[in-house]
Amino acid sequence: MLLLILGLAVFIGTHAFTMARGPREALIGRFGEGPYKGVYSLVSLAGLVLLGIGYDAYRAAGYIPVWDPPRWLGHVSLLLMLAAFILFISAYVPGRIKATLKHPMLAGLKVWALAHLLANGDLGSMLLFGSFLAWGVAARINVKHRSIASQHLGPVAAPAGLRNDAIAVVAGTVAFFAFAIWLHPWLIGVKAVPGR
Repeated sequence: MLLLILGLAVFIGTHAFTMARGPREALIGRFGEGPYKGVYSLVSLAGLVLLGIGYDAYRAAGYIPVWDPPRWLGHVSLLLMLAAFILFISAYVPGRIKATLKHPMLAGLKVWALAHLLANGDLGSMLLFGSFLAWGVAARINVKHRSIASQHLGPVAAPAGLRNDAIAVVAGTVAFFAFAIWLHPWLIGVKAVPGR
């Protein structure tokens, strides 16, 4: 559990540091943007590896149950995960979804974390996915405040047409089914689809 907590602290702490715009800009000014991004990426990767190893070790030692989610929440979780995949794709295929949500990647992260919180009632999962959900909420609030502070009165570009949204929905759906059916059991070691 300690490695999981350490990994979360490093990974989320690194990402949370970007919300402190003053210290971030000071570091970039002192060392340059390239070196800052390089160190940021390495520290983030180290945190991700630590939390992956820590979560795996926690599962190997035995889950610590907190509550027993009803079976139907697993189905709700799958629907939320479908939405999360579509949101992730729409962050890179700008359309009306992105124009409406403004930050679909953060929205997708929060939906992903919530979906996993609903389906998992053990302490390690609550710590892992609860931390990501809390960070996603904090990051969205921070981005919103930065947007308000830097608002201008110039013209706003019209969002791309529905074609990009259709691409995001189709690609997100295909990615969701591929991950849920094949990649989740292979990479995570847990069946995502009941009965498979």
